[in-house]
Amino acid sequence: MTNKGKDLWKSINLHIRENKSVFILYMILRVIVVLAMVASFINRNYENVFFCVLTLILFMIPSFIEVNFHIDLPTTLEVVILLFIFASQILGEMSSYYITYPFWDTMLHTINGFLAAAIGFSLVDILNDSDKFTFQLSPIYMAVVAFCFSMTIGVLWEFFEFFMDMVFRTDMQKDTIINGIYSVILDPTNSNKVVAIKNINDVIVNGKSLGLGGYIDIGLIDTMKDLIVNFIGAVVFSIIGFFYVKHRGQGSVARRFIPKLIRQKDK
Repeated sequence: MTNKGKDLWKSINLHIRENKSVFILYMILRVIVVLAMVASFINRNYENVFFCVLTLILFMIPSFIEVNFHIDLPTTLEVVILLFIFASQILGEMSSYYITYPFWDTMLHTINGFLAAAIGFSLVDILNDSDKFTFQLSPIYMAVVAFCFSMTIGVLWEFFEFFMDMVFRTDMQKDTIINGIYSVILDPTNSNKVVAIKNINDVIVNGKSLGLGGYIDIGLIDTMKDLIVNFIGAVVFSIIGFFYVKHRGQGSVARRFIPKLIRQKDK
């Protein structure tokens, strides 16, 4: 590691220690992840080892952004980001919460929509509040940008899930059991009429019953559900951000999630 890299690493660790609440949470989560990584290595579960290493790297990103780009992340935002990473990687992937608790994925995608909107909003807000620019953006414009940024992130993530499923045969777009099919492909006349097959209680593949109580939807419902809850999270924060700008800085909720540029005089 170069001297510059060592200095950056020291600065990141020093920054983490400066905020006691974030530091305590960070250390608790880090210990849990390290123990899980050791256990996974002993059990030769190298996929989980990868998830643990990835989680430890992701934990460093908030502090890296603050130190390297001189952006102040509110404590609440840092805490939510750390918990979000832990909930998605360690609990969701390693502990199979996505399967055990059907609401887990929905909850995380809703939070992701909210956080992505906050990040998109802050990027515009930093530009809007900069001394280098003379123009001012309207509250509605900033809210729309935040919403669009969040939805773009959500769509790109669904693209990634589809890519992983198609190329590496994963199941990131989780399947859904349905009891009816409505499709024009089933129309023998090829006249674009919808043919319905209702009350599907079982599916037989290669002569063997799957015993799932219905037909398998291959990811479409999961994808649309994820985008819908992302939409909800984005709308909620966009509204919060709108009133925050309209009444500049008076929104206590918004201040907890909107990063700010650290000015030289504030250092």
